[in-house]
Amino acid sequence: SILGILLLVAILFSCKKDGAPLFHKEYFGLETGRYVVYNVTEITHDTKLNPAHDTITYQLKTVWEAEYVDNEGRVASEFRRYKRSDETEPWALADIWTGIYDGIRAELVEENQRVVKLVFAPTLSKDWDVNAYNNMPEMEAYYSDVHVDTTINGILFDSTVVVDQESYTSLIDTVRMFEVYAKHVGLIHKHSKNNIYNFADSEPQEGREVYYEYVEHGFQ
Repeated sequence: SILGILLLVAILFSCKKDGAPLFHKEYFGLETGRYVVYNVTEITHDTKLNPAHDTITYQLKTVWEAEYVDNEGRVASEFRRYKRSDETEPWALADIWTGIYDGIRAELVEENQRVVKLVFAPTLSKDWDVNAYNNMPEMEAYYSDVHVDTTINGILFDSTVVVDQESYTSLIDTVRMFEVYAKHVGLIHKHSKNNIYNFADSEPQEGREVYYEYVEHGFQ
């Protein structure tokens, strides 16, 4: 029928116009030579030590380096991490992690622990276990924001996603973990706070806080 022909033409036109499905893998930032620099703050709490609350700050630079084939036959990339005390110091290699796209997952091998950082395509209904492929306890992650603009340090990123990992507060502990990724950049903000308190105390007895704040990115 004429109606059927018109419907078929519309479907074909739509497929041609839209092309392949958009998975938005660019949020992971994996591209050889891409680097990102962060200001990092780490705070350690332990009332059995002196000082009980210790803060260190430094700069971190991550760089996607050479591709190689891993022991599962997948194409992986070196994820080199450099540190320095401040911008006046030279970079020193701290460690080498591994990054990979495995189907719809973006994974990092951090200190020999394989973690799932992102799952594509990002939607508000998507959730996953960050630690599905390691021996650490289950950690549910989900997208709390997708494809939104975000400003960090005066820089506007026109398309970002927020990955919420943990959020819990009680009278004796506070846990809050989330990460923000920008398209064609990668991670631009990290918030990790896991503190234990004595009842009614305002300062933690034990715990650790880590914060990454974007400084710049580019290619080298």
